[in-house]
Amino acid sequence: MITIIGALVVVFCVFGGFVFGGGHLKVLVHPNELLIIGGGALGALIIMSPFKVLKEIVSGVILCLKGAPYNRSSYEELLKVMYELFMLGRRSGMIALEEHVLDPQKSSIFKKYPSFMANHHAVEFLCGGLRPIIDGKIKPDQLRLLLDAEMDQLEVEHHAPVDVLTRTADAMPGFGIVAAVLGIIITMASISGPVEEIGVEVAAALVGTFLGILLAYGFLSPLALNLQFVKSAEMDYTKCIAACVTGFAGGMAPITAVELGRRGLSSELRPSADEMEALLKSIKN
Repeated sequence: MITIIGALVVVFCVFGGFVFGGGHLKVLVHPNELLIIGGGALGALIIMSPFKVLKEIVSGVILCLKGAPYNRSSYEELLKVMYELFMLGRRSGMIALEEHVLDPQKSSIFKKYPSFMANHHAVEFLCGGLRPIIDGKIKPDQLRLLLDAEMDQLEVEHHAPVDVLTRTADAMPGFGIVAAVLGIIITMASISGPVEEIGVEVAAALVGTFLGILLAYGFLSPLALNLQFVKSAEMDYTKCIAACVTGFAGGMAPITAVELGRRGLSSELRPSADEMEALLKSIKN
């Protein structure tokens, strides 16, 4: 929602300033310029991106418009589900976690936390981290190496859509210049015509440059940076899971392992010690 508001502010300030300065919006309406710039940018985006990255760009842009789901309540739910799993493993043995980890969709614990269950990547990462502990085939320090390797790959994958969107934004002024040059070519072809028509064609050519720069620095570049923040928030969420799981695998008590994850959160997302105690008490009750 904030992203949409920001985009509306850009549109209002730019076009409002144009109108207040005596301009008429109809002189900016040139579908051919939009076709050249938008089509060229879309084609370049398709050329430079594998299909997987294109899908991630679409889903990432939707997340930017809706707002990242990694808020304080989502972290509270995450800490609660991990604490409940750790308590079960401590009381009944790690084998008791097998039914929850192997089939999380049918887990009675996971079903209590629908927003966490909706995050399929987080559920898969948590279950993948607990599974080697249940099997008993790995040492705690080795588990950390496994999770670090997985997080490194996730970080590489998260950077891909941001890099592609940034490069597309950088190319937009260039496509604006292409549209402007084509407009000048059309103008030169009719240079012997009336002055009024030549003025309209020159204005249309300049609109191409204007739109290329506006789309680059007013929309795509900010959107790419917003997407980077969203991907960073997703990585922080994953790192919280990894910290708690490795702490529990290393022999920490469930409450200590969850506390390890809580202390790694940023100040606006981290519940206080008293709030954390109240959350855990609600699980016990």
